[in-house]
Amino acid sequence: MTSSSNPAPGPAQPYHALDQDLSRLVGKSSATKVAKALEITTVGGMIHQFPRRYIPRGELTDLDQLEVGEDVTILARVVKLSTRQMQRRAGSISDVVITDNSGRPSSLVISFFNGFQARRDLQPGVLAMFSGKVGSFQDHKVLTNPGYSLMPDDEFAELEVEIQASKPVPVYPATANFPSWHSQKLIHMLLPVLDLAQMPDPVPAAIAKRERLMALSEAYEEIHQPSTMDTWPRARKRFRFQEALALQTALAQKRYESMQQDATGRAPVQGGLLDAFDAQLPYTLTAGQEQIGTLVAAEIAGAHPMHRLLQGEVGSGKTVIALRAMLQVVDAGGQAAFLAPTEVLAQQHLQSISALLGPLGQGTMLGGPHATAVTLLTGSMPVAARKKAMLAAASGEAGIVIGTHALLSENVQFADLGLIVVDEQHRFGVEQRDALRAKALKPPHLLVMTATPIPRTVAMTVFGDLEVSELTELPAGRTPIVTHVAPLAEHPSWEPRVWARTREEVDSGRQVYVVCPKIGDDEGGSQLEAGALFEPLEKFGSTAGGEPRAMAGVLEVAQYLQGHPALAGKRVEFLHGRMDSAQKQATMADFAAGEIDVLVATTVIEVGVDVHNASLMVIMDSDRFGMSQLHQLRGRVGRGGNQGTCLLVTGLEPGHPSRKRLEAVAATNDGFALARDDLDMRREGDILGARQSGGNSGLRMLSVLRDEALIERARADATAIVDADPQLLLHPALKMEIDMYVTEKNEAFLERG
Repeated sequence: MTSSSNPAPGPAQPYHALDQDLSRLVGKSSATKVAKALEITTVGGMIHQFPRRYIPRGELTDLDQLEVGEDVTILARVVKLSTRQMQRRAGSISDVVITDNSGRPSSLVISFFNGFQARRDLQPGVLAMFSGKVGSFQDHKVLTNPGYSLMPDDEFAELEVEIQASKPVPVYPATANFPSWHSQKLIHMLLPVLDLAQMPDPVPAAIAKRERLMALSEAYEEIHQPSTMDTWPRARKRFRFQEALALQTALAQKRYESMQQDATGRAPVQGGLLDAFDAQLPYTLTAGQEQIGTLVAAEIAGAHPMHRLLQGEVGSGKTVIALRAMLQVVDAGGQAAFLAPTEVLAQQHLQSISALLGPLGQGTMLGGPHATAVTLLTGSMPVAARKKAMLAAASGEAGIVIGTHALLSENVQFADLGLIVVDEQHRFGVEQRDALRAKALKPPHLLVMTATPIPRTVAMTVFGDLEVSELTELPAGRTPIVTHVAPLAEHPSWEPRVWARTREEVDSGRQVYVVCPKIGDDEGGSQLEAGALFEPLEKFGSTAGGEPRAMAGVLEVAQYLQGHPALAGKRVEFLHGRMDSAQKQATMADFAAGEIDVLVATTVIEVGVDVHNASLMVIMDSDRFGMSQLHQLRGRVGRGGNQGTCLLVTGLEPGHPSRKRLEAVAATNDGFALARDDLDMRREGDILGARQSGGNSGLRMLSVLRDEALIERARADATAIVDADPQLLLHPALKMEIDMYVTEKNEAFLERG
């Protein structure tokens, strides 16, 4: 079959076999297990459960390629079996040593607690498929109580008839209770009873021909039951493009819907506040600021709402672009709301914007009639101040209202909200953004900003209903931050040097951040004495039971440093998210005023905190942070013209995968390059999922880095399709694919923009 057999777009009948309940074809018991393990309830969901990889029949899994924390299905041979009695409780542990055929001394220990059946089945020489999560014990990879199936056995008897010795074995996504071969059996039950030849193709025929896609029915067969190791890549290519087209079409429909909305155009006003602001700016805008500013000004003046994502390095000048946009709206009689994720950040924005505006931001005071008022609204404000801020917003007296989630309250109203600026977009959900939009008379213009660099294709995919602009220039007067890894595992003597280096910065009149991954025990905690924090070093390794090692906490580290000889006589304070707002603001004000020498904090200082005198950052247990987050954190130092330095402290052994991430951060100051590396090294779900950590990415086959060019083509195709056929009336198969793709599980993923 060739791609030319794909049906042309038209009013084809929907293929109802895909949306029927899975239990109708596989039985209620099996369907219940699938729903519980994989959250799949339909036939279409099951046959779109594509293999993660393929094992050539007779080829064993390369054990060196396994990663700790990964759910795996591996084909391996048993070389040793031993059983021992547990010492502290009744029962036994059977240790099975398996190996691959790589020629290297690769092996993996699999432990079964009271594994009586495993002891009988897994004798030396047996070939088996194992499914479980890779763990770590004493620096060795292990599997504990995995599912397994002998090769061949009764469970594979039917499959052995269908899959000859030359055919590859598909390996499906697995969970502890639902190994790969369970998916394989169910899908092999489904394929023969589905009339794949009648299934309408979601990809228009002309596009399928251009992309040289395998015919749809053939692709389903070859991705689940590949004839050879050469056929499944072509099938996977077809479904990658199909997924990209469905995703980008759904996003194109969102963009199209937005463009059909009416907005109040806010054209620039000659001689207004914006002109006055530009005239008083003490520096010249960069070329990037000029270009993006011109683009934003034109979109705000338009009759349809602007939807733009502005990303740029810390200090690259995003705030100035946002402020100029807000002044353009104020000049035209509207108001702007600036939404920040934390009260500390909202306070920082109030101070920086007020300083930039000067008298232009004092509309009810010195500025007179040719000025506007800038108002702060947060949840912790005293009642009287809060009411005053709400009145200023509702009456229109305040042209710019800066606030936190308090802006979303039903009681907060605006006279004429024309522009919403959202800082650190990933901190907010779509419901929160829409709650603020609903306060406008007409759909307002939207500018969202992030200082966390996002690779362009990721931005196109995750924030697909937004147009993307990037500021890539290093701000004037900023020198690259010098970053060093401080590896305490092989150099324990470097720990006192870290604090001696801290003292040197303080003695030079500068200030230091110490960042920790957790707050710590706020109910007392351990009493630490100077010199004892990093002893024994084993606390940075795995515990005897393979549990995660202890992490440095803010409270313990602050207590430790307050008693450290290197910092005697210096003021060390702490800051974390569980402190009340007054405490946080007072601490930040003291640090900004130079009254605190060393601030021990969580990542609450990650965004927006702007203390120009801070020149050194020490990040404890730096391996616990992502690369982009480390880059974001270090951007807090060196902002006042002094050389910025960042020390990445880690207790990990050399060669650990997380050490590679630290070395990559130390090697470059290019945040966009680090974001790509971060995405490469971590699971995509960690980047794309809910709140950017560990969630499901919503992507089945696509890799936003590997498939960059494919996604670009699919985006262009989707835009053309939606422009000509917004409701997809001529593309019912594509609409059905989108309906199946946009499940409850990944709908939020599509709406993150």
